[in-house]
Amino acid sequence: MRTSRPDRALALILGLMLAAPVAAQETSLPIERPSAVEIEAAEPTIAVLRALDKITARITELEIPVGGKQGFGTLTIDVQYCRSRPPIEAPESFAYLTIHDRPAGQTEEVKVFEGWMLASSPALNGLEHPVYDVWVIACKAAAPESDAGSR
Repeated sequence: MRTSRPDRALALILGLMLAAPVAAQETSLPIERPSAVEIEAAEPTIAVLRALDKITARITELEIPVGGKQGFGTLTIDVQYCRSRPPIEAPESFAYLTIHDRPAGQTEEVKVFEGWMLASSPALNGLEHPVYDVWVIACKAAAPESDAGSR
């Protein structure tokens, strides 16, 4: 039995539609670590993070300046980049973090996370730790230093 032209055209269109998601996945761009030039050129910002201790159910909001480190439990959180989109775009904040853990009884820290975290999708690329959860809330501009001593 011979298929008609409309049937072949429909089969071709359906084949292209099914292949489109696969082609889109293959062309995704790698996410790279920000360079030192990008970090230095950025305005001084503070990453606002929320951390959860799953054992005690303690939630803590952390404000860490870009380039700074802060501890939470046995974790050391290092913020390397933080940016929020301008108000005219869809709201989103993202940060590049490195998180080390020093388990009890050990002298050396172990890297447990390094990468980008998105405020709108905390489960997309989050910290996988048995005791702690850390996620990005926002990025905000650092308060300008007062010039009271310059008079």
